[in-house]
Order: sequence, then structure tokens, then C-alpha cells
Amino acid sequence: MKEIRARVSDIAQFPMRLQAYMAKCGVGSRRGCEELIREGRVMVNNQIVREMGVKVNEDDIVQVDTETIELADRLYYIALNKPRGYVCTNYDPNEDKYARDLIDIKENQMLFNVGRLDKDSNGLIIFTNDGDFANKMMHPKYQVEKEYIVKLDKPIVIDDLSRALDGIYIDLPRPYRIKRYDLIPRTKEFVRITLIEGKNREIRKIFSYLGYEVKSLTRIRVGCVELEDLKPGEWRNLTREEVSGLLSGKDNSRTPRRRERRDGNRD
Repeated sequence: MKEIRARVSDIAQFPMRLQAYMAKCGVGSRRGCEELIREGRVMVNNQIVREMGVKVNEDDIVQVDTETIELADRLYYIALNKPRGYVCTNYDPNEDKYARDLIDIKENQMLFNVGRLDKDSNGLIIFTNDGDFANKMMHPKYQVEKEYIVKLDKPIVIDDLSRALDGIYIDLPRPYRIKRYDLIPRTKEFVRITLIEGKNREIRKIFSYLGYEVKSLTRIRVGCVELEDLKPGEWRNLTREEVSGLLSGKDNSRTPRRRERRDGNRD
């Protein structure tokens, strides 16, 4: 299996839409870059740009929050086992443990996380500097599965899991819903949960609503990429096959599927 070692500058075609250029520079996903533009945090040749559709050429100077950005020399796709206590955001004045800092490469300041794990959760998180890849990974049509091992404060009731499959309205107009659950043999407080959409703290909110406390939450899989034997704080480069598999919707789950929500059981 081969790692991805493409040079961004070799495949960039100008003129290029500003948000696409920013994404290729490792600023974030295209959606995130568009938000930065709307907020007036982006300048092209010393002029603030707020509208979409602006294109840049190779010799234009682009700045985000007054810092000049440039195309990356290499595309990175990295799997990290995030320990509990670390945050996925790249800056928060109230935090001092950033997951990205665990990736000890020279260009780690250009990396950003694809999706999130909250501070109290641990496990698999993917980092990249490829905004196009991140945008596709987070787009609903790709239906990328995320799988978790959840430890609860008391034995799980099957009827509660069935309610979570059907969908629970908590604090949003759309329901919180799991795609699948798998009971773990010889345990009563552990359950394997699979999500697709992954709203903010979705699993914690679902179980809290159902009367449980989540004692620990570990993400063990994203699409076809599995945590396997990565220890907390360790990372590795994704293979070319894994990146292709993520974009094609490949699912490597080897777990027996106890109960899954069917397409007909939608809103």
C-alpha cells in the first residue's frame, strides 16, 4: 500500500476560485473558507474580499487574518488516535492541548481536522491539508460512517436503542439518530454505535436524553479507516487505498449488524 505524496503546486490550475485556493493552502474545507470570506477575514492583494466567485492567479497575494497563505508542497492525509483532554480546534484561548500538535511533522500548522471529537472523547480523527478532500468527506451525500465504542453508567436497554434508531427530537428541528448498534458480547454497559451525520455531541445527547451517562466514548472507525493498534497520541499516514476508499464510500466494518435503520424509516 502506498502513501499519498502529491504536490499541490503541480496540480493547481489558475485562475482559481478564492475558496478553492484557500482550501488547497490548507486553510480548511471549502465551506469553512467561504465562511472566512463572508466574515471579511480574507484579503487579496491587500483588499478585503467578502463576495464569492472571486478568482486568483498564481502571483496574487492572499492573506487570512493578515497572514499570507501559499500552496502546500504536499498533501497530507493522517489518522490520529486523539487522547481524551485534547481539543480538535486549531485555536482556543481557553485551551492548551491541541490534537494537531501531536502530529510531529514540519507542516503540522497547515493541517486541520475532518470532523471533530469533543474534548472528553478519544479515538480516530483524520487530519489533512486538502480542503477538497475534507469538503467531500463532510458532505452529506458521501454518507461516511463513524463507529464508536460507548461505555455507559448502567446496562443498556434494547428499547432505548430502538428509540435512538428511530430518531429522537432533543434541541433541533431534525432528530438525533443512530444508524446502527451492535451489542458487545459478555458486557452490559458497552455498546457499539454507528453514526453517519454526526451532529455536535450527538451520542452524548442521545444517551443523556434516554437517562444514561456516557462514561467513555472512543471512535474506532471512519469509513474504511480503522483505529486498530494506534495508541493514544500516535498517528500514521493514510494509504492511497484508504483515501480512495473514503471518497468512494467504502465501509470496512467487520462487526455483525444487530440492528440497522432502514431507508424506509426516515422522516
